[in-house]
Amino acid sequence: MLNNSESWTIEDAEKLYGVNRWGSGYFEIGNNGNLHVTPDLNNKDMRIDFKSVIDEIKQEGIQFPVVVRFHDVLRSQVSMLNETFNRTINEAEYKARYMGVYPVKVNQMREVVEEIVEAGQPYEFGLEAGSKAELLTALAYNTNEGALTILNGYKDEEFLRLALLATKLGRKIIIVIEKYSELVMLVKLAKELEVSPSIGLRSKMTVKGRGKWEGSGGDRAKFGLTISEIISAARYLEQHDMRESFKLLHFHIGSQLTDIRAIKEAVNEGARIYAELFRMGFELDYVDVGGGLGIDYDGTKSTSESSRNYSMDEYVADVVFGMKEVCDLEQVPHPNLVSESGRAITAHHSCVVTEVVGEIRANSVEVQTEVKEGEHIFVTNMRDLAFGVDKQNNLQEIFNDASQWKEQAMDAFKLRVVSLEELAKIETLYWQIMVKLQQRMEDAEFVPEEMQELDYNLSSQYLCNFSVFQSAADTWAIDQVLPVMPLTRMNEKPTVNCSLVDITCDSDGKIDQFVLGQGISDVLPMHKLKPNEHYYLGLFLTGAYQDVMGDMHNLFGRLNEVHIYAYDDDPEDFYIEEVIDGSSVNDVLSIMQYHPNTMAQTVKRLIDKNIAEGNIKPREGVRWTDFYENCLKGYTYLKSRE
Repeated sequence: MLNNSESWTIEDAEKLYGVNRWGSGYFEIGNNGNLHVTPDLNNKDMRIDFKSVIDEIKQEGIQFPVVVRFHDVLRSQVSMLNETFNRTINEAEYKARYMGVYPVKVNQMREVVEEIVEAGQPYEFGLEAGSKAELLTALAYNTNEGALTILNGYKDEEFLRLALLATKLGRKIIIVIEKYSELVMLVKLAKELEVSPSIGLRSKMTVKGRGKWEGSGGDRAKFGLTISEIISAARYLEQHDMRESFKLLHFHIGSQLTDIRAIKEAVNEGARIYAELFRMGFELDYVDVGGGLGIDYDGTKSTSESSRNYSMDEYVADVVFGMKEVCDLEQVPHPNLVSESGRAITAHHSCVVTEVVGEIRANSVEVQTEVKEGEHIFVTNMRDLAFGVDKQNNLQEIFNDASQWKEQAMDAFKLRVVSLEELAKIETLYWQIMVKLQQRMEDAEFVPEEMQELDYNLSSQYLCNFSVFQSAADTWAIDQVLPVMPLTRMNEKPTVNCSLVDITCDSDGKIDQFVLGQGISDVLPMHKLKPNEHYYLGLFLTGAYQDVMGDMHNLFGRLNEVHIYAYDDDPEDFYIEEVIDGSSVNDVLSIMQYHPNTMAQTVKRLIDKNIAEGNIKPREGVRWTDFYENCLKGYTYLKSRE
């Protein structure tokens, strides 16, 4: 437990949860202790109280957990990226323009893609597709006539035919060649279909990125052409009278780049390749610097894997000025700049709201530990130690003795020397000792390494109504840190250290790495749960990848979604524009090749049989049949208590 004797302020809550560091101005702790959202950074007076959002969700009868999307945040990020590039291009006197694209793989949800396309229309902001399905999506939804559609990823003949169809329909399609054999196939198809394609070549960079995805660059990179292959590909196009089709040079050194130096180095290398190609007679129109613009998940502004040591302004400046410097030095025209920034656009707009439905503690249930005649010496020793903790000064010795006796008691129990009741007493006394040691450690000048784990071992586990594997997959798969915090009561001091566990039947279904203060902690201070009061948490920055990468572990399906739009004339400054139902049990069973109707009929026959045999009364049987069928139609997650 945390010391609650000191006064507590909103500033203390901000220092603890670091909202201003990772929230990018969109999130802030309000004076009433609730999290507030500023969806439009150009209108700071419009603020949404998250508790009002929760209250309206409950009034609408929408079950938690839910994904809450703030579409104005999405639009704001699209505008900010484009405006930053345009402003920097003007400042640098750069002689070409920015034509960005959104990589659909980052979040393929239709509502997200539609919003980005609409917000990007004034900037001719396009889409990037890396598969046939994504290309089909881009062909239907990239309605900005002047915008690019960049095609990355490995391609077969059908993919290339589809791309050529899109070209024939007047779309600005650029087919990026990832391996040499694709170019041979593309040239053959282009001649056969009499289409003049726009072609890009992806360079396999020697520069490596920084962070989890640094393998996207270097000699062992999965995608791209070596310098020899780029020259051969360019000459191949020349031989087939398709020199003019070579429009774009592409490179990408990894997602979530943590260090600005990697960006500087990549731009410098890419610019020099572009300049040499231009001097060879290939007058390219575009250089695509790929993705990689990171976000600061942990708020440390560092090179940690969950952070970045630069801002969007710095990133854009290094791209624009870096390209200009090399081009001016080599006396070649400035190319139009393309970037594929998906994470930076989508991450902030979406969060998962879940309710804490219970608490798990190692010492939550205690037994009476009074003296009993004939009790084992281990019980007596542990009791004496528990009563003497406050009188002894050697905390390490107390810890060692308690741990040893607990371990020996378990061995004795296995040999039938200690009874189950005695073992329960020893366990209760052991945890009482650990709690007292933890309290005394708060004032200790030095804490031995073994005892430093006490805070974690004595922390609570808050049971949350969601699945890590569905809604925060990266926290499990790649140890991605996501900001987590309560949505209310932040004007109260949190007094319970805890980690989070989900409702799946899997020990990996937990979150135990948290953004805390200036660093990362394995426990997060939360508020003590109150009887008959709902306590909601938010998992933030989930709009990139987390929205679409969830699996069907334990048959927990997609969450209910609530789409929020800011509206100044509304008393609460927002309205719910749309609710998208999450997966029903019927839905997830059908995906896994079950037949819910057949299952319902089978159970009904079983109930009818028990009615005929007199085990169940007819009215009761009807109720059970209806109950089973209603469960099939219902939400896969736990129902909230009233």
